[in-house]
Amino acid sequence: MMKTKFLSTAIGSMPFEDPAYAVGVSLKSMDAPIWPQLPRLGLLEQMEVQYSENIPCAVIDAEKNRMFFQTDVDYSEKFAEFYEAYMTAADEGGTKDFSSMLISEKYSKGIYAMLKVLKEKGKQPWLKVQSTGPITFALSIVDENKRALYYNEEFRDVIVKSICAKSRWQIQQFKPFADNIICFIDEPILSAFGSSTYVSVKREDVVSILNEVIEAIHAEGGIAGIHCCGNTEWSILIDAGVDIVNFDAFEYGDTIAIYSDSVKQHLQKGGTLAWGVVPTSEKIREQTAQSLETQLEKVMDNLASKGIDKNLIAEQAIITPSCGTGSLAVEDAEKVFSLMAELTKRMKEKYKF
Repeated sequence: MMKTKFLSTAIGSMPFEDPAYAVGVSLKSMDAPIWPQLPRLGLLEQMEVQYSENIPCAVIDAEKNRMFFQTDVDYSEKFAEFYEAYMTAADEGGTKDFSSMLISEKYSKGIYAMLKVLKEKGKQPWLKVQSTGPITFALSIVDENKRALYYNEEFRDVIVKSICAKSRWQIQQFKPFADNIICFIDEPILSAFGSSTYVSVKREDVVSILNEVIEAIHAEGGIAGIHCCGNTEWSILIDAGVDIVNFDAFEYGDTIAIYSDSVKQHLQKGGTLAWGVVPTSEKIREQTAQSLETQLEKVMDNLASKGIDKNLIAEQAIITPSCGTGSLAVEDAEKVFSLMAELTKRMKEKYKF
């Protein structure tokens, strides 16, 4: 992986309702622009629902504004069709045709608005796509009895492979327009890993599931990142083989140093830390580029104090918001992106990158 040197990018969601405007903000304010997820456009653009299209037994309940999976039916034929299409595409020497798991414009206005602009603009050095993580999806979405799908091993595997397919399909769509494509796996639920709520979720299973999606991203030549906006056991992400660890460096910036041995190995192997130092809450209103620079230096110094070379940390750093901006007021989101762009410029100049 290349030295990222305070490259800027973002988590997917934005509060805008005009896809073209959202794409414009992305292209203007980021080194690695994102296609925007636009949850204010309705249920189909919500975090898990957006990635549910064509997954067997997914039911959209528009009246109750929710999605669930119907597991008390004979799904054997649907699963057989799903696996046949997936294996035909994914096997070594396979077709690489993941269109059975595409994300249509009905579910994502942002993907198609971004592709339209890129066809006119041409190739970018970096682009970023994203998928809801399989752990978050499977623990958040339930069956008809309100039981999380994670605990149904058959459905869990279908979800994991669906996310693999949707990640590969996205990379294929954007590959003609970028030298480097980052694909984030968004796993906010990992902040609850180890809590009493998810005591039966085993570490080795989480590592294995994440690794399957990471390997799928790598198979398309993508760079794999994992985003978690709370505190978690950061070594899990590194053990899963991820290239970029993205964390909330504004609220939880010191937590990464607790896993300094794993982080040191990660960086020495060419891995990256994506510092989510720009807050995505009302706290953004109190921030300046200077205050964010001070916070970033503080948490980088804390990690360096554990015996990790500060220059290595800086060379392999990415700057992001702490989370998506989809739930923010529009003016707060605008400030998030403008301050991120300003901070990135300051850090690059400071370190002569």
